Amino acid sequence: MKALQLFGDRDLRLTEVDPPPPPGPGEVQIRVKAVGLNHIDVWGFRGMAFARRKLPVVVGAEASGEIAAVGQDVASLSPGQRVVMYGALICGRCRACREGRDNLCEEVGGIMGFHLDGFSRELVNMPARLVLRIPDAVSFEDAACAPIAFGTVQHMLFDNARLEPGETILVHAGGSGIGTAAIRMAKAIGCTVFTTVGDDEKGKKARDLGADHVINYRAERFEGEVRRLTKRRGVDVVFEHVGAETWNGSLLCLKRGGRLVTCGSTSGVSTSMNLMQLFQQQYRITGSFGCRMANITDSLAKMEGGLKPVLDEVLPVAEFSRGLEKLESRRVFGKIIATL
Repeated sequence: MKALQLFGDRDLRLTEVDPPPPPGPGEVQIRVKAVGLNHIDVWGFRGMAFARRKLPVVVGAEASGEIAAVGQDVASLSPGQRVVMYGALICGRCRACREGRDNLCEEVGGIMGFHLDGFSRELVNMPARLVLRIPDAVSFEDAACAPIAFGTVQHMLFDNARLEPGETILVHAGGSGIGTAAIRMAKAIGCTVFTTVGDDEKGKKARDLGADHVINYRAERFEGEVRRLTKRRGVDVVFEHVGAETWNGSLLCLKRGGRLVTCGSTSGVSTSMNLMQLFQQQYRITGSFGCRMANITDSLAKMEGGLKPVLDEVLPVAEFSRGLEKLESRRVFGKIIATL
């Protein structure tokens, strides 16, 4: 069968590999249909692995597909059903897993597509407990955005930032996959959305998504604009995933007692900050990584209800490298999906 493997830095090859064996007890075999591209793929592509891994590795951390076969003792799924897969091999036994805090698993086996072989292959065997049904009204391409893009935003906004209807929020990089999802989810509950973009064309698209205030960060300082537009009060929540370039400006955008939630550091992993500002303004800063399986279920339900992901491009898996280079250069608005 075909698989897309990373052999070294920026060296992706579409290869022929042996298909997996029939699914074992508690497993299902999935025919992969669509794979979502994410910054974790870019990190691996650039050699930014933060854990040891053996190359070559099949890439792709987020995907949708169709059940091809089921193993013994699997009663919840059957061949032909459309599914998405949770890409972290969580244990299912530790306290965090038992409590539904899946992304805090104490014995996680790794992230597929990064530490372990991922989803950019025709067939993959998965534990049935890590597989979720796709609603009939949701396409494979849209569903492929649920495990990371939509799930991450759902976890950030509602589990961690506790975003409430009517609040104000600054969404950084409003043209990114998670940025577009955050704008839509925040507007869906009646929030006032500020967003940053890198050019005027993205600004127009962000307004079309519902953003109330769009700031071109290349033309003006976003923190000054947010403070001006809020009459120096600041926003309730900052949705941060850019990192070092925006960190201190993001803190300046918060009102007293405001919440900053972050899931990324694409512009750099280290910065300095004013600790007096932190405690005097009583900021609440939360790190967020991945999501719970329940967040994926909620995301699929939102898609079924009409809150669809923004797709920048759907390309064949053979063009995965081009998609990563486009994502790396920020020449995207929304998500890039690869199909098999």
